[in-house]
Amino acid sequence: MKNISFFLLMLCASISFAQDASKTQNVILVTFDGYRWQEVFKGAEKKLISNKKLVKDVDALKKNYWSEDKLASREKITPFLWNTIAKQGSIIGERKCASKMQVTNIHRFSYPGYSEIFSGWGNRKINSNDYPDNPNHTIWDFLQADEKFKNKMVAVATWDAFPRIINTKRNGVPVYVNIKDSAGKCSSGNLIFEGWNEKCPASNGFILTDSLTYHFAKEYISKNHPRFAFIGFDETDHFGHEGQYDSYLHSANQLDGYMQDLWNYIQNDPQYKDNTTLIITCDHGRGHLGMKMWKHHGGLVFSSNKIWLAAIGAGIKNQGVLKNGHFYQKQIAATITKLFGKKFSEEKKIGKPIDAILN
Repeated sequence: MKNISFFLLMLCASISFAQDASKTQNVILVTFDGYRWQEVFKGAEKKLISNKKLVKDVDALKKNYWSEDKLASREKITPFLWNTIAKQGSIIGERKCASKMQVTNIHRFSYPGYSEIFSGWGNRKINSNDYPDNPNHTIWDFLQADEKFKNKMVAVATWDAFPRIINTKRNGVPVYVNIKDSAGKCSSGNLIFEGWNEKCPASNGFILTDSLTYHFAKEYISKNHPRFAFIGFDETDHFGHEGQYDSYLHSANQLDGYMQDLWNYIQNDPQYKDNTTLIITCDHGRGHLGMKMWKHHGGLVFSSNKIWLAAIGAGIKNQGVLKNGHFYQKQIAATITKLFGKKFSEEKKIGKPIDAILN
């Protein structure tokens, strides 16, 4: 009897250890705000890149990003995505291959999208980018309840709505926005960097605030090694709304370069190497019917519910572009917690993990 009890005790202990000792110890989630699935998978759109009202120098932009071969064009815009993630990780959202991903919130703009990413469901009551503190229980609240994640999470973003979306007043997670660089000092709130220890790729001249966001995020990550970090970029959406297709593409290209730099850092840092997952996605899509509709998104804009996701690193299958399957933004939160060996929620409305990309 004692032997049986001992065996059961050891079995329970091993199960508990297996749930907590996931291969993934760290996750970095990144968003390219409003970057369309069309450019991700099909490259530059011919009608847009050739339009002098949307592009200052058509010939120069085409030299950088255009090809009649759509696969070549997309690789020119986001080479890290296609030369590294596509060969070592998983990518969702290529509708030509019947791999679909979309939001479930009815509003199809930023605050509802990010809330869906973090909470695992689309709350129709969250209907404005000016919405107050997020009432939804999120992945931030869930992980913050675990002692192993306290003081081990961070969000750095260009858009100043993230303290409300994450609800830092409730969970105490540090969220850094409104980053300022002055006289060699970089600051957000009460955090000041007296210079940079980490190097970053030079900005391409079209990127403004996102470059500062990335540099601040990388500096923080290198100094503090959070287990869960979020970096929220904004200028792809900004340039989209402004109707500047050249700046929109340049921004995506620059952000892709930052992801290459971040992945190189992860692979060379002893605390992150071989146990860290990088996930890149967007909060919403954009329109695609006509010259003007690509600038917009929202509940009445066709196609702005369509999104994409790319993942690489610990716990992610090496399969490239998924050839089929229908996936949702609300599944991202549970996917992240499953990578950590945890179950996010039992509620039916909460999205299930995207097992198709998980080892």
